[in-house]
Amino acid sequence: MMNVKAAKFNGFLQDKNMSNIFQVQEHDNDMHSVSYHSFLDVNGQRLPVMVIIDDSIYIMIQARVALSVVNDKNRVAVMEAINALNGRYKVFKYYVDDEGCIAIESCIPTTDTEFVPDMVHVVIDVILKHLQEHYASIMKAVWSN
Repeated sequence: MMNVKAAKFNGFLQDKNMSNIFQVQEHDNDMHSVSYHSFLDVNGQRLPVMVIIDDSIYIMIQARVALSVVNDKNRVAVMEAINALNGRYKVFKYYVDDEGCIAIESCIPTTDTEFVPDMVHVVIDVILKHLQEHYASIMKAVWSN
């Protein structure tokens, strides 16, 4: 059974003729999770983006900026670059996972009754515009040694 917010988001995507943008996957778990997978086109790169909508009060949006690129040689430069960006932006935060991947993530708190599907679209658009502006500087830090 699909959760209420995911059903609303599906309706939004259909109304806006955007159903073909995401691959949708329903998960058989206690939170009735539904994940939406797509790509952001940033400076000639296709960055994976995922939206997770479930029965919790959180909707998670995550884009993978670079996969397995952070190592001992560039970690300080990368962390300085993404921490500077984290200090300037409220709607999302960058982090580096255990495998050296750089991700940008946003969490939208909402309830079933207060959920506004367009907010997910707006946040993805803000992330896309931000990455188009800052992707090169992040990658410069990645390739610095």
